[in-house]
Amino acid sequence: MRTALITGASAGLGVEFVKAILQHMPEIDSFWLVARRKERLEELAAILPDGKTANCIAADISCSAGWDVLKAELAEKNPDVALLINCAGVGRMDNFADSDLETQVNMVNLNVTGLTAVTSLVLPYMKSGARIVNASSIASFCPNTKMTVYSSTKAYVSFFSRGLGLELKARGISVTAVCPGPMDTEFLGIAAIKSKTFDMLPHTSPEKVAVGTIKAAVRRKAVYTPGAFFKFYRVVAKILPQSIMVHMAKT
Repeated sequence: MRTALITGASAGLGVEFVKAILQHMPEIDSFWLVARRKERLEELAAILPDGKTANCIAADISCSAGWDVLKAELAEKNPDVALLINCAGVGRMDNFADSDLETQVNMVNLNVTGLTAVTSLVLPYMKSGARIVNASSIASFCPNTKMTVYSSTKAYVSFFSRGLGLELKARGISVTAVCPGPMDTEFLGIAAIKSKTFDMLPHTSPEKVAVGTIKAAVRRKAVYTPGAFFKFYRVVAKILPQSIMVHMAKT
């Protein structure tokens, strides 16, 4: 039974990933849905068609207690993980000096430490031909003021994905980093984003991002950036010095 394990599966992009997998990776038989809100996971599991199974795992992957839950579940069931999607993440817009310690550290714990821990735990259950998808962001292309910690965590995700992809190439496991722009999900409200620059950016639907990402992962692309505007932005960010880009990307 081939398994897809998705973190952050209780809402937004995580939910759309499940739908996209059903459409574009029919070989996936089992869905392991990981998030803190189990009732949301069970609602998602209920939409799976006949022949597909779900394992709803309520765990906070930002801390060791959540890792222990996942580790025990993996050891007990020994799944064949054909697809790992690290989608759990959080952001916050605020000047670093004005923000509280817990908010900033929680971003690092979930976006960086949690993603790293889950990948480490799941890798032993992945065989040649498997795929990893990591949710990064256009914020990873250069530092973003007022989202300094968030953009730094996403830079880690993108660099981690690139390096890990090369390491795992000999094992036949690919890694794709998806770097979307703004999406209409609950993330925007939680992040308390209030920025004229941000509002001017083209928004896209999480459904389109999920479908495009799964197609990119099937093709084993290293990086997927949805939208022509953000593809252009990614190129510009590589060419111009960061001392210039940090002002251009000011939020």
